Order: sequence, then C-alpha cells, then structure tokens
Amino acid sequence: MGNELGDLFYSQRMKMVEDQILKRGAVSSKVVKAFLNVPRHYFVPSDIRKMAYEDSPLPIGLDQTISQPYIVALMTEFLEVKKNHKVLEVGTGSGYQTAILNELSKSIYSVEIREAFSMKVQTLFDKMDIKGVQFKVGDGSHGWKEEAPFDRIIVTAAPKKVPEELLKQLAPSGKMIIPLGGDFQNLFLFEKNSKSELTQKLLLPVVFVPMVQGQIYTR
Repeated sequence: MGNELGDLFYSQRMKMVEDQILKRGAVSSKVVKAFLNVPRHYFVPSDIRKMAYEDSPLPIGLDQTISQPYIVALMTEFLEVKKNHKVLEVGTGSGYQTAILNELSKSIYSVEIREAFSMKVQTLFDKMDIKGVQFKVGDGSHGWKEEAPFDRIIVTAAPKKVPEELLKQLAPSGKMIIPLGGDFQNLFLFEKNSKSELTQKLLLPVVFVPMVQGQIYTR
C-alpha cells in the first residue's frame, strides 16, 4: 500500500504477537506469520491509528468494531485454514480478518451487509495489492449460496441463533466458528464429518456486535 507509512509499526506488531497472542497459548507458526505480515494499522480509522496494536477492539464507525487481536488469532487458529480451502467470511467489517485469512488461503469469499464497509475494504485491498478475495454486499446470514459449499466459515458478528443456511453451506469435513447470543455470548465451533454429521463445541465467552440481518445498508 505505497510507502507513506513504510513499516514503522512493525515493532509494535511483533510486540502485539508476542504479548497478546503467543503468551496466551499455542498458535501455529503460519497464523503468527499472517499476523506479522498484515499491518493492522491500515484497517483502523486514521485518528486512532496509534492505538492499532492495543489489546482491545477498536471502533471503525457505524457502531462496528475491529476485533481484539487475540480473538482474531484464536478464531483463525480454531478454523485450521489450509491453502486449498474455500473460506466464507460473514462480516467483512474493517477487512482485517479478511486479510489474515487471505494469508492462509487464496480462496476467500467475504459478505458484508453495509455497502460502505465493503467498498472501503475493496479499495484498500486494491492499494495493498491483496488478491484472491471475492466480495459481496448482502445479508451474511444467507451465506453465499452460489459459491457454496465452503470448507471453512467464520462469522464475525453475533446472531442469537445459528443461521441454518450457513450450516447447509458448510462442506463435509468443514468447520464453522461463530459467536452466538444476545447480551451474553459464547463462541462455538461447528464441525461436519465426512458423512455431513454435525457436532458443536463451546469455546469461550465473547463479546461481538450483533449480527444485522434483513435490510442491506447502501450508501
């Protein structure tokens, strides 16, 4: 993305990975590499860029946030994304999680209900020369039926219950990670075996913005 900032934040990024991610548990080397490669400060508003590597979520406008780095790392780790996986992301948001996923797979499909967010991320990715991501403006609870099935699905906003359409679009031997709940939320991992039998695992309590369903927000 040009050289206007160079990589002045690289030392902060290294410290973030060391203190916020590695010290909290085992993370694969490929996830660590992804976090070192992706400059998080590009994905936050310029007026709070100096806070980009802090151990907390940050506002990105329209009552939405970029998630805490540790939570992004944890969700990414649980998904176990491989290069040949077709990945659906529900909630493009800032595009940070999208960019992390793109480091691990070159087949990413990202759905966002707010057109302004999707357009902003597409412009940013063009500037950063990030390839391999397909974008769609739409209700993420419906998934991306035309491109299904997906080997991995990640949901970055919390519905009160699991959207059935997302489970249908998960491929055999696939995994989906999703926060569920209202005022109190938990992160769940859903897995399909080779016979498409579904299991779920409770991971940990989390706080995400609610999933917006229905009306598409256009400019």
